[in-house]
Amino acid sequence: MAVPAINLTLDKGTSFEATFTVKNSDGSTFNLANYTATAKIKKHPTATTSKSFSTTITAGIGEIKVSMGATVTSDLTSGRNYYDVIITNNSTSKVIKVFEGSIIVSDTVSLWHIKLL
Repeated sequence: MAVPAINLTLDKGTSFEATFTVKNSDGSTFNLANYTATAKIKKHPTATTSKSFSTTITAGIGEIKVSMGATVTSDLTSGRNYYDVIITNNSTSKVIKVFEGSIIVSDTVSLWHIKLL
């Protein structure tokens, strides 16, 4: 199964949230019962440090919500970064990457004043 690449933008120092729907190869909704989700962002794919998103699964509709609070996004490096979302079957431990892409982290001008005070 090809992993969908979805490119995103994130404003530094603000709360971030994105919702993904996992589909089977026939287009039907993938039931995420008995799965956990993990999502991380890195400056580049081989970077040794990363930040984790919080994840919430709505199993019956195949939905994964990823989020990150303002204090965490303020520590991200501006510019192009990379992320992915993986799911793990709690019974078999099988790991599947379900989404990936680049994420542009933009500075938030209004917050620069606050940091300087």
